[in-house]
Amino acid sequence: MSLGRLAPMALIACCLSASPGLAADVTPGHDPWLQKNLAPLLDLYRHLHSHPELSFREFETARRIADELKKAGADVTTGVGGLGVVGLLRNGQGPIVLVRSDLDALPVSEETSLPYASHVTMKNGSGNVVGVMHACGHDIHMVCLVGTARWLAEHRDRWSGTVVLIGQPAEEAGDGAHAMLADGLFTRFPRPNFALALHVAHDLEAGKVGYCIGPAMASATSVDLIIKGKGGHGAMPDATIDPIVLAATLVLDMQSIVSREIRPIDPAVLTVGAIHGGSRHNVIPDEVRLQLTLRSFRNEVRDQMIAGIQRRAKGLAEAHNAPEPIIEVTDTTPPTVNTPSLVEKVMPTLVRELSASNIETVEPTMAAEDFGMFGQDGVPTFMFRLGTVPAERIAEALAKNESLPSLHSSLFQPDPEPTVRTGIRAMSAAVTALLPPARPLPAASARAASTGD
Repeated sequence: MSLGRLAPMALIACCLSASPGLAADVTPGHDPWLQKNLAPLLDLYRHLHSHPELSFREFETARRIADELKKAGADVTTGVGGLGVVGLLRNGQGPIVLVRSDLDALPVSEETSLPYASHVTMKNGSGNVVGVMHACGHDIHMVCLVGTARWLAEHRDRWSGTVVLIGQPAEEAGDGAHAMLADGLFTRFPRPNFALALHVAHDLEAGKVGYCIGPAMASATSVDLIIKGKGGHGAMPDATIDPIVLAATLVLDMQSIVSREIRPIDPAVLTVGAIHGGSRHNVIPDEVRLQLTLRSFRNEVRDQMIAGIQRRAKGLAEAHNAPEPIIEVTDTTPPTVNTPSLVEKVMPTLVRELSASNIETVEPTMAAEDFGMFGQDGVPTFMFRLGTVPAERIAEALAKNESLPSLHSSLFQPDPEPTVRTGIRAMSAAVTALLPPARPLPAASARAASTGD
């Protein structure tokens, strides 16, 4: 039976039945190494957290990650897709595994009061000064990448092949993976047989890993709409074509696309995130601009939403004798899909490394991630989620009927020690699950090496 066809809980059960004793015994795995090496990695985390940089401006972040990968023994190339970092760990013949971390932070002013909280400000794309914070956990991701690189470099007897270590810019902008791929990531460097990533979770206990099979994160499509009208005096609406009224009607009408045109079993989200129009109380403007985000797991659903938007916007303009609207689909990030066959390869090792009690099945999310782009050329992909929240904080929130600070919140606060420890254990275990052990030297070669001949 193929595990890839099983539901997530059944997959864990199969992992346990295939390896008796796993539920009771936790393989020590990386613990001795982590006890010795975790402190400097936590120092790195605190540095990265307090020195965040916005998308496509991760100059110092990229430099630091490149330096750390070099120190770990990787052959490092910088400037891939702008600020992307590629580190290669080679260890003989074998498969090629890509491990990706993102580098960028968010325009969020931190409010955690941590001793290493960010006080950084930068100018955003509009030229406004904004606070900057690693509110999506990319600092955790980077430290796990560096820790995994160090562990793999010091345990070459456990694996053979090539590990491609990626520091990717501009995940939050949705452009970083595309920029690296367009700059020859899969042609200038070894094309991976598998691609792995982790992402922090704001609602999962630190020390645990969550996963799902198949679609894990939605596609994200941005749509810009310009509703045209005919401006004039607010006291003489009969002499105008009011684009604000048209925009308000359209915003409400578009909600019926998901509720009445998309099949109920197909997840879909259509959100109007911004409306810009008008300048004074008594002036009807010439146009109103709308910005939308569309989320889905299937391209057909995305296309159906776009068609519904176009049909409604154009029909509304015609009904009100208004100029035809301008509709632009500006960018699309594909869904992130956990390839069933890859999940099947990795999960038994994660269960063995962390124990079944620390593995949880999680639901797919309509949030988006450009990691899915690494799988567009047929590369199997797997992104698992990394718990960040102390158990007592989760229990307290439940007792008070409060929600935990989400990703992108100014109050998001991972618990670094168990989160980094678990992330490194999980990712390095996942990599070695996909790579065969290093072949021992033939006896004659081993004797020659030991005598210096």
